[in-house]
Amino acid sequence: MRGAGNRAATIPSIYREGYEKARAKDPELADAYIRHTTLGDPLADRAAEDLASPDSDHGAIRSALDRHEDPSVDVPRSLRDLVESASVVPHWFDPGFAHVATRAFFRNPEVILAALATGAIIEGFSTLISRSFFIRGRILENGVRRLSQNNLHLFEQFLPDSLLPGGDGWRLNLRIRLVHARTRHLIRSSEEWDTAMLGMPVSAAHVLLGAASFSGRLMQHVERLGGGFSREEREAYVHVWRYSGCLLGIPEAIMFDDEASAVRAFEIGRLCEPPPDEYGIIMANCLLNSVPLVLGVDDPTVRKSETAKYYEISRALIGNELADQFKFPRPQVIPLLPILRAKYRSWRLLRRLFPTWAALRSFGSFAVLLRASNLHTYELDYRLPSALREEDSRRW
Repeated sequence: MRGAGNRAATIPSIYREGYEKARAKDPELADAYIRHTTLGDPLADRAAEDLASPDSDHGAIRSALDRHEDPSVDVPRSLRDLVESASVVPHWFDPGFAHVATRAFFRNPEVILAALATGAIIEGFSTLISRSFFIRGRILENGVRRLSQNNLHLFEQFLPDSLLPGGDGWRLNLRIRLVHARTRHLIRSSEEWDTAMLGMPVSAAHVLLGAASFSGRLMQHVERLGGGFSREEREAYVHVWRYSGCLLGIPEAIMFDDEASAVRAFEIGRLCEPPPDEYGIIMANCLLNSVPLVLGVDDPTVRKSETAKYYEISRALIGNELADQFKFPRPQVIPLLPILRAKYRSWRLLRRLFPTWAALRSFGSFAVLLRASNLHTYELDYRLPSALREEDSRRW
């Protein structure tokens, strides 16, 4: 019992109840998840600390990534260490297998975006990590930007070979990793974060849970929506996210390696997390209300109608228990999920019967993806947040 007492003493207090439930199902994974709720990302954290000057981080990061094979001596040693580490492609990563996911993703991105916006992102970002967003003011003011950035992240990393060193997806993942590191520093330095109770802000465990949500869990939602990915395509999709997770700094000790382990990581991580508090409730509702705006729906009446549909689809995907905790409205009399599933399945059939039509429709879906990613206004900026409050920080 002494070991159990020592273990409990290191658990952030807000996790203790959930941890016991998770440990009853998978002790090893629950222990690993809780251990990483107190850990950040040493390589990125050191680099972010050395890039403390708001005037220097953009140039230094760009220089380090532009010359990732031979970084300039003017770049801080900690940043060079981070980039050099990220330039080593894991032995298990198979670019050819990743191309399977690329073809599946761009064949019909709409179903993936639907699964992300109404399912995976709601479950992934309404956990305790929502408190970090709330402290920084990233929820109420920037819900649209949050969704657009996640769509962009998907778009970039599924471009062919984009995750290989020097590629756009590789650069974007490292930029996100450094933003996480700067965010950890800003929040931990404030008086609004209780480490003994909450653990590490934007912890390694939360980055894992996000990656598991956007990979294995998202594939479950795609299946429920009628996306029709083959087993090989599903595994290839998770394979890409596994490599992306490594670039984001998730330790190998807790990294998933296939769809089943990604789903397991999501399930155990969600069990460990406390029930949604007011921050999670605000986060979930803000994200769903932002979906029509991300898709370019400006008319208030149409936007209200579309939002009601997204709430219903989200409830069907995440389940009534969690939807009730988020205070989502009750569904209509006629359920939408079977209708949506039938639509996606009919598109698959028509794609086989009418390949020319399918090509034209794929082009239209690609245009939807570009709009949802806000790519027409996008230019990768390596500036990092400069202040705790978003309104006090320079644009990044």
